[in-house]
Amino acid sequence: MPHAPANLTTALTPPVNAGELPQHILTPLAAVDDYLRDIVGKLDFPVNLRDAIAYALYGGGKRLRPLMAWWCAAAVSGRTDHDAGIKSLPAGAAVELVHAFSLVHDDLPAMDDDDLRRGRPTLHIATSEAMAILAGDAMLNLAYAHLAQVIDHPATLRSLVRELAQGTSGMIAGQVYDTLAGFEPGLSDEQKLRTIHINKTGALLRAACRMGAICQLSPSENLPALSAISHYADDIGLMFQIVDDIIDVTQPPEHAGKKTGKDIDAGKLTYPGVLGMDLSRKRVTELLDHALTSIAPLGPAAEPLAQIARYMAVRTK
Repeated sequence: MPHAPANLTTALTPPVNAGELPQHILTPLAAVDDYLRDIVGKLDFPVNLRDAIAYALYGGGKRLRPLMAWWCAAAVSGRTDHDAGIKSLPAGAAVELVHAFSLVHDDLPAMDDDDLRRGRPTLHIATSEAMAILAGDAMLNLAYAHLAQVIDHPATLRSLVRELAQGTSGMIAGQVYDTLAGFEPGLSDEQKLRTIHINKTGALLRAACRMGAICQLSPSENLPALSAISHYADDIGLMFQIVDDIIDVTQPPEHAGKKTGKDIDAGKLTYPGVLGMDLSRKRVTELLDHALTSIAPLGPAAEPLAQIARYMAVRTK
């Protein structure tokens, strides 16, 4: 990364391994990271903006979304070799750019007001609020621009853009529900929680999974496989957020890599707060079981997705 300011350069770290996941599941991360670095390296942007984008993208994230896109592509192809998901790289990169944009903006003082992300200063602390806003805007735009640049098949491009737009819209709606309410009247607290999280977290995870599969399939091909991927994604999206809520009340900041307990302090709805810890953990188990059942018809090629789901159910950071 060229000419990064000292406060950015010293904080850059490669994506961390996702803990309990077997190494062969993590093999695609090197290709994903190289792909993202290539995208950023070619940007004709001001140096400080390019460096801010790099800081946000190379900040120790688990890369779960591009990893899931990769293995969803592999699952619908029926292949189990390490290159089975390589066609998913543009989709995975686009989703990761949107995810990084969302984290940068979520951390801003007007939103969640966080000064720590993945164990290091958030982007607006490391640079400025103005740069964080602009870097987030640039990453959101870059996600769509990159798809338009590298996807040649018009129908595939339309499908990918539609999925990413739906995932991004859901994520934004979820953040509104989480911070500014706007619910339809008459919803229970658990219904409100579900509405928040199937949008805020689940929508982009669903986009990652479906986009990875779409990269491997022709637009009208293998609809049952795409349906299986969709059900799997819906379940792990909600499960991911329930586990996040559990981490928020059970793990110290130095382990979680971010402030913990802040949702309860802010009076936000959380699954442990609404359902209690035991029932929250039961929901995780139920969603995991349903996710695994959904992808079982895809056979051995879906085993990496099963292992990712099992990891997500027990992660502690």
